Amino acid sequence: MTLSIDDARWHPIASSDDLPFRHVFHGQLLGRELAVWRADDGNVNIWENRCLHRGVRLSIGINEGGELKCQYHGWRYANRSAGCTYIPAHPADAPARRIQNRTYPVREAFGLVWSAPSENAAFPDLPPAGEGTWLPLRPMPVNAAPEDVAAGLAKAFDAESPDSLTVRAGDAVYFVQPVDAGRSVIRGLIADPRTDTLALLRDRNSLLVKLRDRLERSAARKPAPAPLQPTYEKVSAELATMPDIAVPHGGTMIVVVKRKWQTARGVTGFELADRSGNHLPTFQPGAHIDVHLPNGLVRQYSITNGPGELLSYVIGVKREEVSKGGSHALADSVREGDLLTISEPRNNFPLRRDATRTVLVAAGIGVTPILSMARFLDKSDLPYELHYFVRDADAAAFRDRLNALRGKVTVYDAFARDAIRQTIGEALGRWSFAQHVYICGPGSMLEMVRALAAGLDWPDEAVHFEYFKNDRVIDDSSSFEIELARSAMTLQVPAGKTILEVMREAGVTVLSSCEQGACGTCMTTVIEGEVDHQDVYLNESEKRANKAIMTCVSRAKSARLVLDI
Repeated sequence: MTLSIDDARWHPIASSDDLPFRHVFHGQLLGRELAVWRADDGNVNIWENRCLHRGVRLSIGINEGGELKCQYHGWRYANRSAGCTYIPAHPADAPARRIQNRTYPVREAFGLVWSAPSENAAFPDLPPAGEGTWLPLRPMPVNAAPEDVAAGLAKAFDAESPDSLTVRAGDAVYFVQPVDAGRSVIRGLIADPRTDTLALLRDRNSLLVKLRDRLERSAARKPAPAPLQPTYEKVSAELATMPDIAVPHGGTMIVVVKRKWQTARGVTGFELADRSGNHLPTFQPGAHIDVHLPNGLVRQYSITNGPGELLSYVIGVKREEVSKGGSHALADSVREGDLLTISEPRNNFPLRRDATRTVLVAAGIGVTPILSMARFLDKSDLPYELHYFVRDADAAAFRDRLNALRGKVTVYDAFARDAIRQTIGEALGRWSFAQHVYICGPGSMLEMVRALAAGLDWPDEAVHFEYFKNDRVIDDSSSFEIELARSAMTLQVPAGKTILEVMREAGVTVLSSCEQGACGTCMTTVIEGEVDHQDVYLNESEKRANKAIMTCVSRAKSARLVLDI
């Protein structure tokens, strides 16, 4: 039996006891180093043991319960998917959502944690342990070749010569974990008679210690075998230097409505899951999905999940009395078990996780992205406070999830506008370095908080907001010329038509979503000309910089705009 890097069999690489609460275990198999950790939901992850930024071992990282954090530069990776959820130097949506560590199959059985290069190999089938249960033995590291260790086990316990790395000997089964060509770990299971278990374990451990010593003396007299050389994909220069990486949009998937319930008066909660039970794509706090409705409309809804919760997405839908049909279609027509098409998560409202103080302000259904942010901060033990304003107590959505948070969470109901203004002003206080505020709710609420923050010396880059829609009246009476620099085209934009519409009529592909100037999907770089900003996506500093335009609503103040498209 020759050991190979391509060995496809399942091998135990850890004991269940090696994965206590919030711990990361350094596993090894066939020359590979593995980061093994248990999330707070019980899921066990086995990943390649390196951060994709600089290759630092993740086994010395921090298990935050739903994410694993590298201690070098603070990159975070999500439970289940191993997708990157946060890059301190790049907190926005790109490129973190497209970065994913290498994962390995995992099974937890008989008190051991198992892995294999792929799911294709058959998992070991152990017979029942008599009248008792299988009891894991203490692992025994051995500096000897795995095949020699297997042969030594068979000889020591008068078992048949193994044709694999598994030795069955009476009431015990031994597995040789192939760490490398010249290193092994003996792991075993013994039938627990449930009487004097400790003495049984001591006796078997004593036998294995003597066997280890004999095997290592024998191995020392042999030439050392060449170590196994696993192939590691090199980290790209793009990931190492972190430039702006364009994230393609448009990917969709079909999900099933796993659960539907009333989370507040007029607000319906939906839990959307993969039809096959697989995990959904990685997301960041503040992210949203496009939901394709049965009536043909597409609407955006924020994900309320906490870190590493990828078996489903939970969204909240407010049934608007004055609606174009989106909220009514979901609230009235969609039932549990129905299928919906959704987009991959996108994030126009990213959360920084390096703030000394984070203030979260939500009103009404605006609590959905704010709740996700609070849950991420809560799990990481980062300081935050959440202020949630509703018309009355029955209108507070997802109250069970709010009550589970450990931070400072205050729900205000039936507050008059002046009282809201005073409360938020006191919550903000004068700005100091590394403080950030995040606001989501009706447009009037956002305008109030932004004005209060400006009056308290909060800089634009510390004030983050997301509008659900653009309530401003759009002035489309101007006409002007646009030059598309990379497309080598010059087009006329007449009154009554948007830049986006004119470009599409000319055959230029431009991504968009809300087409109200609220989501940022159609944002385009401005090379020359003065922009008439009519969106609610850019902050005032970004508008004054005149470097970007929302082509769905904004226009030109100058006679000509040159766009980088």
